[in-house]
Order: sequence, then structure tokens, then C-alpha cells
Amino acid sequence: MSKTLSFRGILDMGVQQEIKLSTLKGKTGYKINKFHILSESPGASADVEFVCKIYSTSQTDYPATVDFTEGDLLGVAYYQDGTNSYHPSSVDIIFDNEVFNQDIFIYCEDANSGTKKCNYYFELETMSLTDIQSTQLTLKSLRNVASR
Repeated sequence: MSKTLSFRGILDMGVQQEIKLSTLKGKTGYKINKFHILSESPGASADVEFVCKIYSTSQTDYPATVDFTEGDLLGVAYYQDGTNSYHPSSVDIIFDNEVFNQDIFIYCEDANSGTKKCNYYFELETMSLTDIQSTQLTLKSLRNVASR
């Protein structure tokens, strides 16, 4: 039986937040099924171009660039908004259909080098894992950490 967990918060630019998901036996799997971001003050005071990413491993650098070949990248959201009506807000969201069973990490960076904060909201679908699936996902996560 699967259920949905939701997470929300606000991120300072260039600061990573860890979302604690790992369990002692790793027998619960997760998959992203919704991901949204929004400026703390949409349409007001400054132009923003947020790139928000969710990773399966902790990051040491927080670039606003996107590289879909990164093996630990789980999801990306791009949000732009401005103070002028000719600059309407838009959001592009892409996330992988990957199942994971460890903690995940989220951060946001403004491609305009701004300092506005970014709200995030995402939902994870939970699922029970067999012993073999749990071991495979845990080993994959360890390989991703070791390759960094």
C-alpha cells in the first residue's frame, strides 16, 4: 500500500536542506510525483530566475546550471518572474521516475545572482521494498556518494 508524503519549506539562495527519509532497514521507497517552487514575493521588487534541484546525495556546490547526465539528480524546477507585466511568471518542472530509499537534498540558486528566498513544495509517493530492492537502492546511493 502506498501513500503520499508532502514536504514544504523556504530556501535561502545557495543553502542546501536535507530531507530525512532513510530508515533503519531501508525498506521504504520513495518517488517524486509533484514538485513546485515559488518566489517569496512573486511579481514584486525584483526579477528572479530560480533553478531548484533535488539530489539523492549531498552537494558541495550549488550551480544554477542543469546537467541531466548527473546520476544523483532527481528533479529540477526552473521559475522566472519579474516586476513588469510583460515578463509573466513561468515554471518548468522535470523530475525523474526514480525510486530511492535514502535522504534527499534540495537547494535553489538564482541565475540572476539575487537573494530572494524560494518556497518549495513536493510530494513523494511511498512504497514497500523487498530486501533485494532495498539493498540495491542503498548500494546505488553509496556508489553515488563515493563517485563525488
